[in-house]
Amino acid sequence: MSEACTPDGRVARMQFERTALDGVAMIDLEPYEDTRGFFARAWCHREFAEHGLGAEFVQENVGFSSSAGTLRGLHFQRSPFGEAKLVRCTAGAVWDVAADLRPASKTYLSWVGVELSAERRNMLYVPEGCAHGYVTLTDAAEVRYLTSEFYASDAVAGVRYDDDALGIEWPRVISLVSEQDRSWPLLTDSRPERPGP
Repeated sequence: MSEACTPDGRVARMQFERTALDGVAMIDLEPYEDTRGFFARAWCHREFAEHGLGAEFVQENVGFSSSAGTLRGLHFQRSPFGEAKLVRCTAGAVWDVAADLRPASKTYLSWVGVELSAERRNMLYVPEGCAHGYVTLTDAAEVRYLTSEFYASDAVAGVRYDDDALGIEWPRVISLVSEQDRSWPLLTDSRPERPGP
């Protein structure tokens, strides 16, 4: 558990919980609330580094989906533009997935899925070398995420959300997927360049 002082000297906390996927972590905020509302720390390079999550973030992206059942992913950037992500849902709720594409990892081709919601204000840290995607659980869902690398159009890549090699168990019917996301290669058909070490 990491601590930060609130403006009036009390303690705000972030809780870091490792998932079954190597290097992927859930982060929960513990806001300090008073009559004004609440205060919480959502990012601190030193505290994240203490938990082995030492990415330097350089960009923030926002995705909005109007309908529940919308899927985005699974995306990554190829080396040398591999990126870590810190993902949070700021409106509605999504089911967020990280899939390990690092051949040297002990959790290679494994995945983890977690619910992120605006109400809970939780986050998922996705390390370089993992593909990332999500399906919206509510209408009007918004996702914001920090990345450790700038967008590089020539390095954008992905894998299919329904690839049997990953076996992701999506929690609801997927009703909308872009043509690009429907067309990523299957890992069983080819060996696309991996995103990270």
